[in-house]
Amino acid sequence: MDTERARKLIEQVLTKNRFEHSLRVADTAVTLAKRYDAPVEKVELAALLHDYAKCMTQDELRNYIEKYDLPPTLLAYNSELWHGPVGAMMMKYRYGVKDKDVLNAIYYHTTGRANMSLIEQIIFVADFIEPGRNHPGVEEVRELAEMNLVLAIQRTLRNSIIYLVNKNVTLYPDTFYAYNNFTVKGEFD
Repeated sequence: MDTERARKLIEQVLTKNRFEHSLRVADTAVTLAKRYDAPVEKVELAALLHDYAKCMTQDELRNYIEKYDLPPTLLAYNSELWHGPVGAMMMKYRYGVKDKDVLNAIYYHTTGRANMSLIEQIIFVADFIEPGRNHPGVEEVRELAEMNLVLAIQRTLRNSIIYLVNKNVTLYPDTFYAYNNFTVKGEFD
């Protein structure tokens, strides 16, 4: 799939606000890709498609989790996490996207994971810092993203964990693994 087809596809399934968010994530991700020597087309494609399943209902997402044989443990966690894995599987099986980094970037863009590829890292951070975001800690992460992607990831994870703990909700294990992984990496970079 090319980026023009991806734009048309997401415009059909996302709300206006979510579509515009996806375009801002793509712009931010392309800037980061250029800064960190990542493949720009793959990064842009993953960024455009990252929220493909975001506007689905919980019932639709639950059905796709079962249809695509995704880990049933997903259902034990906040439904806000479901759209990433579902979107990745839809891209793979419905639209023929084969690139593992693109699919993983879509799959893990909300939770992160240990040992993310460069494309995954860029999408994870771009989703957090795109210009439409205005949440605690975003300015700091924007500054870090210009200098050190690993530290930007670590700070994004930390901010997300604190936010979720303050909401008194369960935390997906991949987020902890990612935090530990990128905290150790950040100490030695």
